[in-house]
Amino acid sequence: MTEVRRSGERYIGGDAANGIETRHAFSFGPHYDPDNLSFGLLLACNEEQLAPNAGFARHPHRDVEIVTWVIEGELRHEDDAGHRGLVHEGEVQRLSAGSGVLHSERNASPDRPLRFVQMWLHPAEFGGEPSYQITRGQVVSPLRQPGAVLSAHTGTARLPDAPFVYVHVVHGEVRLGGETLGPGDSARVRDEAGLTAECGGPAEYLVWEMHGEPNYG
Repeated sequence: MTEVRRSGERYIGGDAANGIETRHAFSFGPHYDPDNLSFGLLLACNEEQLAPNAGFARHPHRDVEIVTWVIEGELRHEDDAGHRGLVHEGEVQRLSAGSGVLHSERNASPDRPLRFVQMWLHPAEFGGEPSYQITRGQVVSPLRQPGAVLSAHTGTARLPDAPFVYVHVVHGEVRLGGETLGPGDSARVRDEAGLTAECGGPAEYLVWEMHGEPNYG
């Protein structure tokens, strides 16, 4: 089964007065939707745009895997576990909150906008020391969730045969199962094999391959 969600269906969040624009794909904060809490291991897929010098002040996370893909600009991360980093365009930030972490995220540039996609997933196990890593590459996994793999594509690609597959379009158009997806659109694919994402022109899209659902023990 494939369910397409359009960009215009995302919940509007952030703080526009302070230069933060957020578009949530899943139920979030005041936008509570009991029928849209998660998909597979994925809890959130947020499109973020920060004005120059804007950002999120220090705030807590616990028992969540956060994967951030920077599309444009430079993201500055700091947390109380001692991790500091600048994440550039095309790089991926991975934060495993573990037993608890306080962190902040800001646009490091005084004159350029920052755009990124931030995704939250259930961890494979709870607790433990927070961990952090910046990588560059087309395929990554959350630090503490081996049952999920994220890949980036810029052309036609066969989707993985997995119980849960999530597709998010960043740029261009992607044809999937008779539907055309544009920027900000997504597809939730469950238990389907042999699907191909087709690109007729320049495009970029993210694909989550997930093997399982949350185990709350």
